[in-house]
Amino acid sequence: MGNTSAALGPLELVGGIWVVGDSRRPGGTWLEFRAEGLYRQSAGGGELIPWPRIMLGVGVYIGRGYPRTGQYTLAGMLGNLPGPFRGRGGGHLDMTLRDPYEDRKLTFDRHARAYRLLDTFLLEELLSHVVAADEAHRLGDPDLLGQVVDRLTSLSARMTRRRLSEAVAEAWRGSDGPSGGRP
Repeated sequence: MGNTSAALGPLELVGGIWVVGDSRRPGGTWLEFRAEGLYRQSAGGGELIPWPRIMLGVGVYIGRGYPRTGQYTLAGMLGNLPGPFRGRGGGHLDMTLRDPYEDRKLTFDRHARAYRLLDTFLLEELLSHVVAADEAHRLGDPDLLGQVVDRLTSLSARMTRRRLSEAVAEAWRGSDGPSGGRP
C-alpha cells in the first residue's frame, strides 16, 4: 500500500502521498499533503486548505494537550506504550490561516506504532520552516518531501535544539534548491 520505511512521527508516505495520521484506520481522520493544498479527510467528508492560506508556522501535537504538552501528557505517552492504549487517541496540527484569518486545529488519528519525540519535533520544525520561507506549496511534492524526510530520519536526539533546527533548514535547502516561485 505504501512505503512506511521513511516516516517522521505521524508523517508517512502512503500510495505516493505524504499523510499525517493513520490513513488505514476505518472511519479515521488524517491529513494529506497534496499539490493543491493540505487535505483533511474524515468520516464526515473532506476539506482542502490551499497552501497559500497557511501562515505563521505549524505546531504538531500528539495527544489532547494544548498548547505544547500533548506528547508529554498521560494520553500522549500511553499511546506509545504496548498494551490496550497503543495507537489510541490522536493529535493535531495547529496553524493560523489567512483570507479569512482564523486559527485552526486539524486533528488526525495516531498510528499503532510509537512516535519518537525527536521525529515529532523535526516534523514541527520542518513545517514551520517551510511556511516561514513561504514555500508551503512545495510540501505537495512527494519526491521533494521524501528527500527531506530521508535526511531528517538520520539525525540524532543528542544534537542540540539549535543544531536540529539548522539541520532541518539545511535538509530543506538541499532538497532541490530554492523554489522559482509559486506554481
